[in-house]
Amino acid sequence: MPEHKAIVAAEIGLHARAAAVFVRAVTATGLPVTIRKPGQQAVDARSLLEVMTEDFGHGCEVVLSVAGEPLPAGRTLEEVTDALDALSAVLEAVEGR
Repeated sequence: MPEHKAIVAAEIGLHARAAAVFVRAVTATGLPVTIRKPGQQAVDARSLLEVMTEDFGHGCEVVLSVAGEPLPAGRTLEEVTDALDALSAVLEAVEGR
């Protein structure tokens, strides 16, 4: 499965509004995306509670991936990679507005 690294840009990390913006973007992909700190257990990126509980702070490196093998039904590797790229851009641009 493809993975993509990103840096959390929001000054307060993935809490409150920044986390909600990210989770909405993940849900819109329709993919079972997970998020984790390198070397740690992944959590469901579609769950606001799980994302906020993990304490992904400002400047934190995170790894995004799609759970499960093989690719979700009807999805190509290119579509999954593009979705992870777009989600990384959300993390790196979100300012917790």
